[in-house]
Amino acid sequence: MFSEELKQFGLHGISQKPISETEAFAYCKRLTLRHYENFSVAGWLLPKKLRQPFQVVYAYCRWADDLSDEHDGSDESRLQSLEYLRWWEQGLDDCFQPDKPVPNHPVYIALRKILEQFKLPKQPFADLLVAFRRDQIQFRYADFDELLDYCRYSANPVGRIVLHLVCETEPTPEQLSWSDSICTGLQLANFWQDIARDTEIGRCYIPQSIAEQFGVDIENLWDSSMFRKMLQYLVADARLRLRAGVPLVNSVPKTVRADIALFIRGGLAILDAIEKNGYNVLNQRPTVSRWTKLQLLINTWMFFSKYGW
Repeated sequence: MFSEELKQFGLHGISQKPISETEAFAYCKRLTLRHYENFSVAGWLLPKKLRQPFQVVYAYCRWADDLSDEHDGSDESRLQSLEYLRWWEQGLDDCFQPDKPVPNHPVYIALRKILEQFKLPKQPFADLLVAFRRDQIQFRYADFDELLDYCRYSANPVGRIVLHLVCETEPTPEQLSWSDSICTGLQLANFWQDIARDTEIGRCYIPQSIAEQFGVDIENLWDSSMFRKMLQYLVADARLRLRAGVPLVNSVPKTVRADIALFIRGGLAILDAIEKNGYNVLNQRPTVSRWTKLQLLINTWMFFSKYGW
């Protein structure tokens, strides 16, 4: 439970025992494997030297996400979440100042190490926190431009961090653009998969202008032909964004091409599941089965073993 970890390592945490780098990396690994079920699959394709950095990046994102969700929906508790996020950003700032000690938190301790090792930029890490803060105050999006601006902070920074981890040189503008397209496509696929869940907590990522175009009232969503046509449009848009990022695969080192391809195929699999479900996401959440995930892993590995390495 995150509440227990918050008591131990949070803003008012009680942990006083110094945490070693070994303990910090072990914590990030446990956190990743416990929360991110796809990592245990994709991790098989990652070069061994990159598994630990990926786990640390995921742990940083996981903590920020959980801190942003540490509220009961009231304005007062959302202010508490904003305070937590300010504390988390201060820890990030400290990580980028070599002359300052990092807080006694396993994620900060591990993060400082990989920042030094891979010369990672600060901006993508900070951008993610912009999105988490926005989640506390914004629950509707007027048009696609506003939604894409949210994705710029909530999703695209992750891809940019990954590029700096896997590329031997500074990522090119083309690589960054392809990565952004993939990450935005993945984010949108998750949004359309989870419309019902988001509705339950008073959040809707469907742009109001798109809903109006299809005659859908986002304040009163129900399964109808108009809703399904709208979702068909949104799924097609996300699919185009994922496919537009495909050139990134052959632009990265051979050892990580299968991983990038697997992320794209995973996003497309979510969209396929929505389509196969007849776009009926309000009554049944579309999911990608473990068997399908395993097939994606095997097929991707076989393809790159034969053609892509």
